[in-house]
Amino acid sequence: MRKNKTMKLLTTIIAVSILCLTMAAPVTAAERDYISIVGSSTVYPFATVVAEQFGKTSKFKTPKIESTGSGGGLKLFCSGVGVKHPDITNSSRRIKKSEVDKCAKNGIHNITEIKIGYDGIVIANSKKAKRMEVSLKDLYLALAKDIPTDKEGELIPNPNKTWKDVNPTLPNIKIEVLGPPPTSGTRDAFAELALEGGCKKFDWIKAMKKKDKKKYKAICHAVREDGAYVEAGENDVLIVRKLEANPDALGVFGFSFLDQNEDRVQGSIVDGVEPTFENIADGQYPVSRPLYFYVKKAHAGMIPGIKEYLSEFTSDKAWGEEGYLVDKGLIPMPEEERRQFNHDGKNLINLSM
Repeated sequence: MRKNKTMKLLTTIIAVSILCLTMAAPVTAAERDYISIVGSSTVYPFATVVAEQFGKTSKFKTPKIESTGSGGGLKLFCSGVGVKHPDITNSSRRIKKSEVDKCAKNGIHNITEIKIGYDGIVIANSKKAKRMEVSLKDLYLALAKDIPTDKEGELIPNPNKTWKDVNPTLPNIKIEVLGPPPTSGTRDAFAELALEGGCKKFDWIKAMKKKDKKKYKAICHAVREDGAYVEAGENDVLIVRKLEANPDALGVFGFSFLDQNEDRVQGSIVDGVEPTFENIADGQYPVSRPLYFYVKKAHAGMIPGIKEYLSEFTSDKAWGEEGYLVDKGLIPMPEEERRQFNHDGKNLINLSM
C-alpha cells in the first residue's frame, strides 16, 4: 500500500515538474523584452533617434543599441539564434557573402536587408585650419602602404611624409589622418571608394584588376602602418575632438558627423567637389555609399516589437525627404527605393545576394 502511495507521489512530482518546465519554456524564449541592436558607428546616430522615437510612441521598450562597427556587429549578429544574440545589426556597407555563409552555418537562414539611405565619407579638418583640396590620387599616395614609382610594375613602401611630398600644390604639413579601424564599414568603404579610386588612376594597376583581383585589392586597399594613418576607434565624436586639438590633422568619418559638427570641422573638397547634402544626394561627391541594417526573421516572433520598429524606421516621417532622420544628416533614397525596402521590412523578405 505504502509502495503504491510512494509511486503515486513520484508520478505526481514528475508530472508537476514536466508541467513547470513546459510553462517555463516560453518565458526562457522571451526573457529579453527589448530589441538588441549592434553594428555601425555611422548608422548608430540614426538608429538611436528611431529607437528613442519608437520607445516614446509605442507600447514597446526602447531598443538597446551598441556601436561595435559594421564588421564587429555582423560577427555578433551571425553568431547564432536566440535571446543571447542581437536581433538587428547596422552596417555602413553591404553584408559580405562570407558573412551570410557564417550566419547560415550558425542556423541563421532568413535575413532581411533594409537599405536606409546614403552617406558620404568626409576627410575633415579643424575650422582653425585652411580647408584641404585633394584628389583621390592624392589620398591614395598619402595613405597607401605601398605606392607605385615611375617605373611600371614597381612598388615601394610609402615614403611620403608631408602632403607636399604627395602633391607640390598641397601644404607642407605632416600627413596625419585619424580614421576608423578595419572592423568599421566606414574603413571598408573609404578603402574601396577613396583609396582604390586613386589607385586605379595608374593604368598598369587598373589593368591588374582583370588579371589578378586579389593582388589588385592588396595594392589598392592596404593602408600604411607607420603612423601616418592613426586608428582612432569607432568613436567619431572623439575624432572630432582630436581634430580640434590638432589643426594639422585630418579625420575620416561619415557626413552626418560633419553635418552635426559644422561649427567645429570642415569637409575637404575631393576631386573638386564639396561634401554637401546635395552633392552626395545627386552622386557628384565621389566618396559616398549606402547604409543598411539587417534583421533576423527568426527573432521577429521571439522578441516583441521588431516588426513595429521596422515600420517606424521605414516610414516617411523617419527616412522620407522631410523626415526626422534627414535633420540628422541622412541622405534619403528616391521614393521608389523607400517603397521597396518598406515592403521588404513589412514582409521580412529574405536577403538575396
